[in-house]
Amino acid sequence: MNAALSPQDVRVQRRIRAAVASRPHGISETDRYTPEERAIDERINAGCPWPTGPIAMLPVAQLYLRDVRSLRPPGRSEDDLLQVLWCPFDHPAHPRTALFWRSAATVGDVLDTPPEPPAVQFPGYLPQPCLLEPEQVTEYPNVMELSEELQQQLGDWDRWQTAGDAVDNYYAPAPQEFYMGKLSIAPGWKVGGWTRWGLTDPEPRLCLACGTEAEPLLTIATTEWDPSTDSWAPEEDQANPTALLPGHPPARATMIDLARGYDLQLHVCPASPDHPHIELVQ
Repeated sequence: MNAALSPQDVRVQRRIRAAVASRPHGISETDRYTPEERAIDERINAGCPWPTGPIAMLPVAQLYLRDVRSLRPPGRSEDDLLQVLWCPFDHPAHPRTALFWRSAATVGDVLDTPPEPPAVQFPGYLPQPCLLEPEQVTEYPNVMELSEELQQQLGDWDRWQTAGDAVDNYYAPAPQEFYMGKLSIAPGWKVGGWTRWGLTDPEPRLCLACGTEAEPLLTIATTEWDPSTDSWAPEEDQANPTALLPGHPPARATMIDLARGYDLQLHVCPASPDHPHIELVQ
């Protein structure tokens, strides 16, 4: 069992590693630490005691309808605020999430500092606060969710050539790769959209309470994009040549790491917000 870490120590460790990464790379990473930083890092890695009893959940996302127009609370037209929290310990293989739909007009006093648990299981379970910059994009289903006829059409390079210069000849041997990488599922955090698949083939996501097909609500992503998915990067990032170089670290503003780089997708029942939501790691 790995050692638990306090949220304060995780933040200190992140600051130290950011400082180390900013120093000249002519020497090994180990030698870029100061003696004080190395001692602090070793002390943090030793961990802290695992908590006993109930602990506070961590805020993961707070989304307003005014910012994300596709956010639609099921069955409650007056709710315009979604708050997502999770327990920073595995249940059994990832954090357990809780959803709260609210009306922003009814929110009273706001705490300057929300309560925190005494420890987290992994550093990647402690979100780094950041501002939301929503952008609406168009995406298409995973190729495995398409009919056999459509999959065959996607594999026909002659059809893709009608798009002209929009499709690079690099994809001629495997046209479906262009669809999957450039058009299909957008990487990163998103509201709604299509479900990502990869660890498993597509499977029904049925509400445990009524059997209705659940709909994608929110994808909590480890990374926003990387050089292999650079076509989905925001324009300001595409304007930065170094951000698109192979080997460049992926965009990861929230510092979340789920199942070693995967995403946690939350699906909700369209019939009732009171029905339990479904968590899917892919």
